Amino acid sequence: MKILGVTVLTSLNGQNLGEIGYSVGVDTLVERRVRQALESGADGVVSSPHEAAIARRVGGADFLVVTPSIRPTSASEDDQICTATPRYAIENGASHLVVGRPITASRDPCAAIQAIASEIADAVALGDAASSAPAAIVGVSSN
Repeated sequence: MKILGVTVLTSLNGQNLGEIGYSVGVDTLVERRVRQALESGADGVVSSPHEAAIARRVGGADFLVVTPSIRPTSASEDDQICTATPRYAIENGASHLVVGRPITASRDPCAAIQAIASEIADAVALGDAASSAPAAIVGVSSN
């Protein structure tokens, strides 16, 4: 079993963080939460793909960086503010990608998974595969 902390929800940004009482920006809060996760013995964090590089830098090479809100290049953002492509997440240090609605809302989930897997393979081929290949692709069930 692995224990993960959560940095900042992907539906939040600097503006609405201030509206709910935070006096620091997203990057500062992410770094703080990664350090708290490390101090508490967590194995990693769930973090926006846009803050994955911070989590990777602070957490180190073996720290899990799980990035939700992954959308293939052709998908809409839905209600998420901090979406990104598989390539962007991988290039920024994601160890795991979470892909939900682009699969579950697709008319052809198998084709959606194949397209996302292709984007992942392309991203890995462009970088150092040993350090940038995500460990998993996850489809969230709508049931």
